[in-house]
Amino acid sequence: MQLKYTIRPNAILLLEDGKVFHGKAAGKIGTTTGEICFNTGMSGYQEIFTDPSYYGQVLVMNNPHIGNYGIEESEVESDSVKISGMVCKKFNVGYSRPRAQKSLQTYFEENNIVAISDVDTRAIVRYIRDKGSMNCIISSDISDIEVLKKQLAKVPSMEGLELSSKVATTKAYFVGDEKAKHKVAVMDYGVKKNIVRCLVERGCYVKVFPMKSTLKDVMDFKPDGIMLGNGPGDPGVMKEEISLVKQLVDVGKPVFGICLGHQLLALSQGISTYKMHAGHRGINHPVMNLISGKSEITSQNHGFTVNADEINSNKNVEITHVNLNDKTIEGIRLKDRSAFSVQYHPEANPGPYDARYLFDEFVVNMEKAGK
Repeated sequence: MQLKYTIRPNAILLLEDGKVFHGKAAGKIGTTTGEICFNTGMSGYQEIFTDPSYYGQVLVMNNPHIGNYGIEESEVESDSVKISGMVCKKFNVGYSRPRAQKSLQTYFEENNIVAISDVDTRAIVRYIRDKGSMNCIISSDISDIEVLKKQLAKVPSMEGLELSSKVATTKAYFVGDEKAKHKVAVMDYGVKKNIVRCLVERGCYVKVFPMKSTLKDVMDFKPDGIMLGNGPGDPGVMKEEISLVKQLVDVGKPVFGICLGHQLLALSQGISTYKMHAGHRGINHPVMNLISGKSEITSQNHGFTVNADEINSNKNVEITHVNLNDKTIEGIRLKDRSAFSVQYHPEANPGPYDARYLFDEFVVNMEKAGK
């Protein structure tokens, strides 16, 4: 348990449209920029902060207390913190969980993460919901608003940015028992550890491939199925990856896409994506499974989505899941191939287990293809 408290310097959150919020510094003293977004989850901050899909984003946490159960080193989704910065109401330096090894403050300092606390996060979230996603800057070492505005003006928009190459592996690696029943090729665009873990738990030997792999690279592994992982950035600019996904689908092996992988599958079939007003980020998003007629509570993290009108006019693509809040597309499948995908995160770290059945369906598809 850590109970060391210090007086923290003032900090500033400046939004792209000039809106300013004043608070206290947390994490590393410094300045950071990124697209501001918000997560509605009440727990799981460590898994959220290490999710590669958050690369390039400054995250507003809705739960009023962040850091209260510390950091447990095994509860990560990648090798480091991936958010660009963090905004919260109350930043807890002390923590109460006996299993924790360190405080969130220490963790942020080790990962060079600048944060701001003691701001009205409800007001910030309402503002983003009204105005839409935009870039922002947090600073605890610069107090001149005009200087911060000049720095913020240089930050590129998330729309049009390819970010997967910043977080994906550059070398292939293996996970699981090589004598397992199924071999799965996972395309890494920023894949979370628990996606791979869910495959291994279901009797899969996994090879994680760099995003710039070729069709031959993947097929030389002789996979029984192909997983298209999650990741950050604008999927519409990933032309090489879209082309490879189309080739992988055309091979005829079972394919399962998650989040960015879902968007790339859609793009490979001629369906466009677009940037959402504010995006979906949280662990309580309701989704309707149109095949089973059942609803699911899902974990989500995305700022782009696929075009529903283009799916409806595509005779080979079927909508399988719909978001019950805004009716955006949450899942598709191809009618002539064993390929399906979902916009949300069935591995649920953090989040409910409602959608874990999708991994089972993928395994069933591989078993059918093997026969």
